[in-house]
Amino acid sequence: MTMRLNVEHRTHYTYNAPVPYGLQQVRLRPKSRPGQLVETWDIEVLGGQVEVAFEDEHANSVDLVSFTPGQSEIEIICRGTVTTEDRAGVVGPQGGFVPLWLFQRSTDLTKPGDGTAALVAATTRQDDDLSTLHALSALVLSRIPYSTDQAAPDLTAEDVITLGHGVCQDHAHVFITAARAMGFPARYVSGYLMMNDRVDQDASHAWAEVHVPSLGWVGFDVSNGISPDARYIRVATGLDYRGAAPISGLRYGLAGEAMSVSLQVQQQ
Repeated sequence: MTMRLNVEHRTHYTYNAPVPYGLQQVRLRPKSRPGQLVETWDIEVLGGQVEVAFEDEHANSVDLVSFTPGQSEIEIICRGTVTTEDRAGVVGPQGGFVPLWLFQRSTDLTKPGDGTAALVAATTRQDDDLSTLHALSALVLSRIPYSTDQAAPDLTAEDVITLGHGVCQDHAHVFITAARAMGFPARYVSGYLMMNDRVDQDASHAWAEVHVPSLGWVGFDVSNGISPDARYIRVATGLDYRGAAPISGLRYGLAGEAMSVSLQVQQQ
């Protein structure tokens, strides 16, 4: 099955004082890969400009955006159409510039501890890797139900296990941490999901991918209990959220910041 998905994504920052200098890395440009074909994609910046575009170490497309000096607001608008295919989450062989072994490395957000060890011990090992990973995904969701009532936006996997609830970002971090503890290379994915019950959304989506020897990279959306299908658009990957964040950067000055997001994903 294939789908043709239209996306309009607006990220609006406002500041309570003029910002003398700001620079952002924007990972909001999907690439044509196995299972998806980018037909059109444009990024517009209001209150700044794209200085340069490049590929990072994970072969993500990155736009480096600078603020127009003295701005008190900046908006980044993405619009595009992507044709997707249901491949049961299978992305295929490793590409990019990063060796496969690096995806077994823990980060500050994915450092294993006692909670991870308990999850791994409780995972029912199956006859094949793929079934074992699906069992792990189901276990993570049963132990950590989806909830937007979070204590902090930058929780570690062990923090999330202790809290016992989380959003898609948290589920991805816990699953990645446990999969690496089981010996699998694993990575974080940011992108878009067309919801079945709505067009307007509050945020983009996140899930995980694990490298299975016989298949290559395979996606697992723990929050929804499935592998990504034709409703998903992959945008960026990294060792954790920080490596695949849609927008990250720095700015000078002491101005307070507020951010709002408007996102629509719909089938054409």
